[in-house]
Amino acid sequence: MGSRRAGRGQKFAISAMLIFRDLTCRRVLRRIAGVDVYDGKLIQRAAGTGIILQITLVVIGHYVGWVRDNAYEFGGMMIAGVAGLLYARDFAKGYARGALGGAIVGGASGVIGLCAANILGDVPLVALAIGSVIVVLVGAIGGLFGQMAANIRNLNA
Repeated sequence: MGSRRAGRGQKFAISAMLIFRDLTCRRVLRRIAGVDVYDGKLIQRAAGTGIILQITLVVIGHYVGWVRDNAYEFGGMMIAGVAGLLYARDFAKGYARGALGGAIVGGASGVIGLCAANILGDVPLVALAIGSVIVVLVGAIGGLFGQMAANIRNLNA
């Protein structure tokens, strides 16, 4: 019986697996046309700031009813937007990259804040789905404004 030669379909599958191995998500997101798409250190710094502010808002809102009733939604979105702005202002490599990093940072901080509020029983579970989409979008918008701030800072320098 001996060895069988690989057929046309098997050769295609093997080459597709080799190509897919090289196109991992990390490599594709990190490098497009030889340029970094985001900076991990800046994302950690901006997300850490946003997470601390979100947790602070949730804890204050848990004990102060007025904050929970009047400032939870706007405050959470504002923190996600500011975190995106902080990232994109420091990264300063284009609007699309700033929006992507802002969405990552705003989404990370906002989702952790929403989860903390849900664990404390302040928001229902459905708020996680809706709120997650909202904070990602607001973070991306904050990233756009952060890139605009970086452009203005470069004009004045």
